[in-house]
Amino acid sequence: MVSALMVFLVAAAAAGAADVNLSTDDEKTLYALGVLMSQNLGPFNLSPKEMEFVKAGLEDGVLNKTKRVDLDTYGPKVNTLMQTRMAAGAAAEKKASEGFIAKAAGEKGAEKLPSGLVFKETKAGEGESPKPSDTVKVHYTGKLTDGTVFDSSVQRGEPATFPLNGVIKCWTEGVQKMKPGGKATLVCPSDIAYGDRGRPPQIKPGATLVFDVELIEVVKK
Repeated sequence: MVSALMVFLVAAAAAGAADVNLSTDDEKTLYALGVLMSQNLGPFNLSPKEMEFVKAGLEDGVLNKTKRVDLDTYGPKVNTLMQTRMAAGAAAEKKASEGFIAKAAGEKGAEKLPSGLVFKETKAGEGESPKPSDTVKVHYTGKLTDGTVFDSSVQRGEPATFPLNGVIKCWTEGVQKMKPGGKATLVCPSDIAYGDRGRPPQIKPGATLVFDVELIEVVKK
C-alpha cells in the first residue's frame, strides 16, 4: 500500500503539479499526503531547481533504481544542510522584521521592553495582574507580520486556559502587564517567541509574531 502511494507521488512529481488533475477522493487524499510530506522539507527552503534533485532521489529510492550518491557519505549531511538553511532563513526573517518592530514600538502608547517585546495596551483592565505561576484564561489572535492569522481562540469560539509560565516568553512577560478585562497587542520578536526553529509550516524560523490578547480572568486555584 505504502509503495503504491509512493509510486503515485513520484509519478505526480515527475509530471509536475500543474499536470495533476484531482478528480477522485483518492486522488485528493494522495495529494494531501504529498502536502503533508512537504512540510518536512520546509526548513530546507528549497528552490525549484533544488526540488528537482529531491524528486530524483525520491524516484530512485521508491523505484529501487541505482543510487547516484553514497548514502553513507551524504546521508549524514542532510541534517547539517537543514540546520544551515534554517539558520540562514531565520537571519533573513529577523532582518526583514526589524522595520515592523520599530514601527510598532513607535506607535502611541507602545512600550518596548528590554527583552524586545513591544507591548501596547488597547483597553485597560481592573484588579490584580497575574504572576508567572498563575493560570490565566484568555482570548487571542496570533498573526504574522503580514497580517496572516495562524491561530485564534476567537475564531474557535473557545477561550484558552493555561499556566502563564508554560507558554512562550513573550506571553509570560506581556500578559503579566495586563489586568482582567484588559486587552493588549504583543509584538514578539523570534527570540522570545519560537526562535530560529519556528513552527513550520505556518511560522517560519526567526519569525516575529503579533498577538491581540484579552485577559478574561486569572483562574483561582
